[in-house]
Amino acid sequence: MSGGIAGRGALASTGRTPEEIFAALCAGRSGVNTPRAFDLTRYRTRHAFEIDDRPPGGADVPMRATGWLLDAIADALADAGLAPDLGDVPVLVGTTLRELRSAELAWRQRTGFDTDRLHFGHALRERFGATNTFTVTNACAASLYVLGLGLDLIESGQAGTVVVAGVDTISESTFGLLDRCYPAPPEALRPFDRHRQGMLQGEGAAAVVLRGPGHARHGLLRAVSINCDAYHPSAPDVAGIAAAMREGQFRAGAKPSEIDLVFLHGTGTELNDQAEARAMAEVFGDTMPPATAMKCMTGHTAGASGLHSLIAGTDCIRTGSVPAITTLRDPMDEAAGLRLVRDAMTGADIDLVQVHSFGFGGLNAVAVLERGR
Repeated sequence: MSGGIAGRGALASTGRTPEEIFAALCAGRSGVNTPRAFDLTRYRTRHAFEIDDRPPGGADVPMRATGWLLDAIADALADAGLAPDLGDVPVLVGTTLRELRSAELAWRQRTGFDTDRLHFGHALRERFGATNTFTVTNACAASLYVLGLGLDLIESGQAGTVVVAGVDTISESTFGLLDRCYPAPPEALRPFDRHRQGMLQGEGAAAVVLRGPGHARHGLLRAVSINCDAYHPSAPDVAGIAAAMREGQFRAGAKPSEIDLVFLHGTGTELNDQAEARAMAEVFGDTMPPATAMKCMTGHTAGASGLHSLIAGTDCIRTGSVPAITTLRDPMDEAAGLRLVRDAMTGADIDLVQVHSFGFGGLNAVAVLERGR
């Protein structure tokens, strides 16, 4: 059994709809910009992938992540032909930071912050009448983790419709932390490049409406596999990633040779790219499919990143186009066996797409998406 992707919604630094985001990816248009939210004299980093929706003058405002989440879900419901009145339809939200930026602003401005608003359930109830909501905060694999839960609910018959979403914004505390992590501030996010310097943050939200296989307007979700190898607080484990890939393919009833395209996690960090490349070599061997990574143009959108890649994957199936890894100049040694997409592809016959999303603490998630019949 599988789940049908009946509706989609997404926004990021490169666009306010899935169509705009995918068009930018295929054209090689990056959303990188100079952060407006923070006093950059405090930091070395001068690049991020912010959504430019602040008022004139650049003053930061609270609850931006919640607003993006509501917009993405509203668009996904409209795309699925459903009324924006959810009742007890499950709404599953994956995130890393929730509304941490709003809490930072409240602390700095001494305005106070309702900590209940860290859970998105209040806003979802107010906007959509949703009474059955869950916020999952398990790092950068969060949105594919909740996608797996949503698929379980559909396949088990516990729900006929599930809304799955992911969202994150850039908080100053995380921006400052990452600013101190790297020997030099990254000038670009370069997945699988020998000269990669590290990750740059992105912002955005994404949502899909899951229903039965008969509602697969944007493709069939064949399987989602998740594991937590707990190998290290931050360093990834090749074995854990490879196990998630094999489990996803097993659940989808697919052989490695049947996968037509992989959306890599591709953070542009030293250890993550190495581990992912080695796991790809272990699982695919000499049946390696083309592989791309979109964070080079959207930044790492954290809790939303898995769904951003999944939604882009539905467009690759629909159009036969595959965006390139635009910042890749000199592939690292470990990527020698990978078929990294360095020039945008068109006219590709894509039926099965594998999507990766990995997070701190050994959180690994892999989804397999199929063309709707």
